[in-house]
Amino acid sequence: MSNAIHRPGHVALRRGRVSLPGQVYLVTFTTEARRPLFARFWTGAVASAAMVDGRLWRDARLLAWVLMPDHWHGLIELGSRDSLGQVVQRLKVNSARRVRAGAGVQCRVWARGFHDHGLRQEEGLRNAARYVVGNPIRAGLVERAGDYPFWGANWVNSDAPPL
Repeated sequence: MSNAIHRPGHVALRRGRVSLPGQVYLVTFTTEARRPLFARFWTGAVASAAMVDGRLWRDARLLAWVLMPDHWHGLIELGSRDSLGQVVQRLKVNSARRVRAGAGVQCRVWARGFHDHGLRQEEGLRNAARYVVGNPIRAGLVERAGDYPFWGANWVNSDAPPL
């Protein structure tokens, strides 16, 4: 039997999904069974390093991201080469491979599927980035975003203008 029969929600998420070059998407995906795999510092560090590896991104750009104990949020600007699904698949496969090899995790790392939302111009990239990097604060993990170790934004430690 196909996954479509067992996981109708994932099929519904893909229905109508379009990947537009230059579009910024807010993307969320969770760990398998929402296990807090990244509550352990070393596991989170290995996964974070894998996710920001420039080889993954080709012509897409990771604008802001946060790795929470049981999920990941990111703002991704698509390039012209890959669909959003292809970018997310590379991100999940590479990070899972490195977490299994480097942090000794033996279970499945990521749940199937992902949620995405194409940002409309009126929503504002700056507000979306603040939402993403503010997740650890809202979850009560830290009082300031800078105190959380697993996040990044393209304007931090670069010559890129702030969002």
